[in-house]
Amino acid sequence: MKNKVSIILAALFILLSGCGQKINGNANHDMTAADETQSGAYGEGEEEKLQIVTTIFPPYDFVKRVGGDHVEVTMLLKPGMESHSYEPTPADIVKIMNSDIFMYAGGESDVWVEDLLAGNDGQTDPFALLDWVDPLEEETAEGMQVKGHTHTHEHDAHDHEQEAADPHEQQEHAVHLGEEEYDEHVWTSPQNAIVIVEKICGILSEKDPAHAAVFEENAAAYVEELKKLDAAFWEVVNSADRRTLVFGDRFPLLYFVKTYDLEYYAAFPGCSMETEPSAAMIAFLTDKVKEEQIPVVFYLEMSNGKIAEAIAETTGARTAVFYSGHSITADDLAAGEDYLSLMYRNVEALREALSQ
Repeated sequence: MKNKVSIILAALFILLSGCGQKINGNANHDMTAADETQSGAYGEGEEEKLQIVTTIFPPYDFVKRVGGDHVEVTMLLKPGMESHSYEPTPADIVKIMNSDIFMYAGGESDVWVEDLLAGNDGQTDPFALLDWVDPLEEETAEGMQVKGHTHTHEHDAHDHEQEAADPHEQQEHAVHLGEEEYDEHVWTSPQNAIVIVEKICGILSEKDPAHAAVFEENAAAYVEELKKLDAAFWEVVNSADRRTLVFGDRFPLLYFVKTYDLEYYAAFPGCSMETEPSAAMIAFLTDKVKEEQIPVVFYLEMSNGKIAEAIAETTGARTAVFYSGHSITADDLAAGEDYLSLMYRNVEALREALSQ
């Protein structure tokens, strides 16, 4: 992925420099048709809005709530698109480099951003959501399928023995884990969402001080709504009959379960690209549902739900969607759904899963 982005960037710089255009918006650069189109979007006397690009839905929604009519926000991940397989197009890269502010998650899905920002000479201010909260290291829970193997303590010991026996494989493993890998899905906790919204308010106010009072008013109102959402989750958890969730899917909800002190079992880690379940993983989750009498097996929005259905069919449990919010369907976006409305769907789904 990084090599592909490097090639795209190199081609863009060659193409644009050959036309006498810079990607950045320095005041003394030659005006081209592309620049005229962007600057001509506003009529005489109209407000020139902050241009903000986000990779995914949560910061897109948060910026719209805080910025209101004083920002133009572009979300690169199209509605309904799988977020973990997203690759930027040349047009996406130009949008980012010409923006005032660029916001991205900052985790495993955004490794391509490193090459992109290396070519940033100052017009766009980049921000990673992961930098704004206390990050959690990715974890592999018992029973999860990782690279074709079901995670158990015995399996871990076997893996370490294999690494010690094969210096080449051990070296590759060390390189891969040279830096800690953190879970990028920080917005799944409403408490983190509050922190992110307040950070966004500060950034917008610094970039556009003339509208700082509006941004602060919008952010304060939105934070109150997020606090009510947090309270709704706590009401469900505090009155629950159990504290364990089962996901027949990826699990991008580590921040959520840590916030509300919940336990979980899941098929795959949060950013896993695996889709073919092993018999051992299915058997493990099925046994857990039976042993703990779990009434609901979850799957994520835009997932086919087949693993959850297989477990539910054997155990008599129900299946239900739990929204990670990483992306949004075209229908939901057209219907005016947002972060809050999707999370309130989770409140009701959680109520069913934790009740007798």
